Amino acid sequence: MSASIVPIEPTATKRFERIGTHSHIKGLGLDASGKALKVADGMVGQTEAREAAGFVVKLVKEGKMAGRGVLIVGPSGTGKTAIAVAIARELGSDVPFMILNGSEVYSTEMKKTEVLMQAMRKAIGLRIKEMRKIYEGVVKQIDFQMGTNPYNPYQQVPKSARLTLKTKSEERSLRVGPEIAEELISKGVEVGDVIWLDAETGRVTKVGRAKDAPAEIVIGEDYDVSSTKRVEIPSGPIYKDKEFVYTLTLHDLDEYYAQRGGGLISMFFGAVEREISSDIRQRVDEEVKKLVEEGKGELLPGVLFIDDVHMLDIEALSFLSRALESELSPIIILATNRGMTKIRGTDIESPHGLPLDLLDRLLIISTRQYQADEVKEILKIRAKEENVKLSEEALEKLTKIGAETSLRYAVQLITPANIAAKSKNKDIVSGEDVDYVKNLFFDITHSVKYVKEYEEKLLK
Repeated sequence: MSASIVPIEPTATKRFERIGTHSHIKGLGLDASGKALKVADGMVGQTEAREAAGFVVKLVKEGKMAGRGVLIVGPSGTGKTAIAVAIARELGSDVPFMILNGSEVYSTEMKKTEVLMQAMRKAIGLRIKEMRKIYEGVVKQIDFQMGTNPYNPYQQVPKSARLTLKTKSEERSLRVGPEIAEELISKGVEVGDVIWLDAETGRVTKVGRAKDAPAEIVIGEDYDVSSTKRVEIPSGPIYKDKEFVYTLTLHDLDEYYAQRGGGLISMFFGAVEREISSDIRQRVDEEVKKLVEEGKGELLPGVLFIDDVHMLDIEALSFLSRALESELSPIIILATNRGMTKIRGTDIESPHGLPLDLLDRLLIISTRQYQADEVKEILKIRAKEENVKLSEEALEKLTKIGAETSLRYAVQLITPANIAAKSKNKDIVSGEDVDYVKNLFFDITHSVKYVKEYEEKLLK
């Protein structure tokens, strides 16, 4: 377990921010009875769809979702992905969430079924709990005994070390061997650092720098700005049992086992084959079940969201049908904006481009186009998320654009309009700024009109 390092930023430095498309989504926005609130948790409108998603969350939490999946259907820009993200948020902050587009499974380097299998394994987490005997405390004193390297008489290497650890209630001196002494040096452990020393493996973890160290602990030069985390001085005994929690995905374990048993190439170069054999996955599954049965591990079934699922062909869809029945399977949520269309790889037309036997296994949730008042609320939320101040006139103009063209187009104009306002030394986006960027960037309707106008001059 490695130390967590949190950089302390100077006040003069502006923090880089990456605002995701659905970073404002915190949940489904339901009340205690499961009814959708008009605006809550970053969700607006789509009342029926959100309430239906709430039932999906209940089925998952009660363990009654086995053998089923979810299909979200509706026009583009109606919040299908937002609902999938909200379902994952409702299940828990540490629940794995994997997004895959239907077109991503077609790779020249990997079979499409392998892409789907890896995506499924990435969406299943394993929380491992382990009790370890450790020495924990702030370093009060540390001395290294150096000696000559037996292979190089001109080089000094650590032979042993003596360190004194202190907590709020105890102080203790320890003498450690050359391996631990070398690790203390390599990790830069100094007086005033809080460390963990594993009593069984000798592994050293530098937790951080002690806050308000006692006067008897003489700390070297301190800094106003440092990349080292500040932590409290531990309390209680120095030698103790401590629980460590690790969260991995099944795909992480697959790769580890594949590398460990990958033959000469992986031995020398650490290479992992792009496709993982079923034998390795079976070994991982057996190990996972053993950990769960012994109470050392806990499975975290996450969410695999496949957008544009109509892009998958009949073989990939058949694989998904079988995967829904698997004992180790995430919650599979599919989304599409297609109606009656051909199943890819066949001449058969089917609802949403999916085989009927797969549709029978899915709970179908439908979304609808947003109303003008809902578009307005979404624009308010996105403007707040992107730290943009909109005047009432700008908000009304963006709402009108969203209702007449598309919500996505209106949302995309927020940041350019803010940049236009700042270029004029304004803190608030005006209607004039919205009109300016609207004339610079086309929506779909104007783009089609442009293509028709210059059809003869454009390359075909």
